[in-house]
Amino acid sequence: MKRYSTIMSVLLTLALPVAGHCADAAKAPEKADASVEAIKKTMSKSGHSMMSGGAVTAPDGAPLNPSGKVVETMNGGGYSYANLESKGVKTWVAYPTQETRVGETLSFRGCMTMPGFESKALKRKFDNILFCGAPEGKPAAAAKAAPASAKKSAAAKGAKSNQPIKVAKASGANAYTVEEIFAKRAALNGKQIVVQGQVVKVASGIMSRNWIHLQDGSGSASKKTNDLVITSEEEPEIGAVVTFTGTLAKDKDFGGGYKYNAIIEKGRTKK
Repeated sequence: MKRYSTIMSVLLTLALPVAGHCADAAKAPEKADASVEAIKKTMSKSGHSMMSGGAVTAPDGAPLNPSGKVVETMNGGGYSYANLESKGVKTWVAYPTQETRVGETLSFRGCMTMPGFESKALKRKFDNILFCGAPEGKPAAAAKAAPASAKKSAAAKGAKSNQPIKVAKASGANAYTVEEIFAKRAALNGKQIVVQGQVVKVASGIMSRNWIHLQDGSGSASKKTNDLVITSEEEPEIGAVVTFTGTLAKDKDFGGGYKYNAIIEKGRTKK
């Protein structure tokens, strides 16, 4: 498994902050339940391979370290997208949300190509795009800026980042607070549960699903029991108070040292 650690780290860097007692990661892996073989197949289709140690290489053996001047840029679904031009060749890259301006020069290392990637947030399909970590020399700032529509939604609901979140517990025998879910995850593992909270972050279109962070004011930020991740085909707006039902999984391990103490999978909102 060590030989694939680099590629898993790239995918995880573009994913979600990890719940539980693990270090934070920016995004979820490209496929939560993807095996190494599935990742190898994706790379094989695009003509890429892995060197010993896990480094991703292009068909000609060169590392995927794109750089160039930004000629087009946009944000959506927790990503910044930039079209880099170098020596007349243009390359699209995606990375954790950054303030990016046309005309500046960006450089990346250890990226992975994804052919035929479609961004639901942008409603656009890219023939080929490279998924990368933060640009060299610029720290990751995924949490700095939310999409404009999400900010508008939060403002309309009176949600403010400096106000504490306080959401009532959902009703029903199988309803729990976020803190209770972390505390009782062993007993609730594999069971259908209900949780109500405020959406604080959404990463869209990762692994053909959306990754939703829900908080209700319970739990401890220091113990990382206050933020629950839910995977779903739905995409609620940031700031919205929603009730989700889904199957709880405890100690969900995506590899590369990233592990969720508790996560709700196949979540759907209750009307």
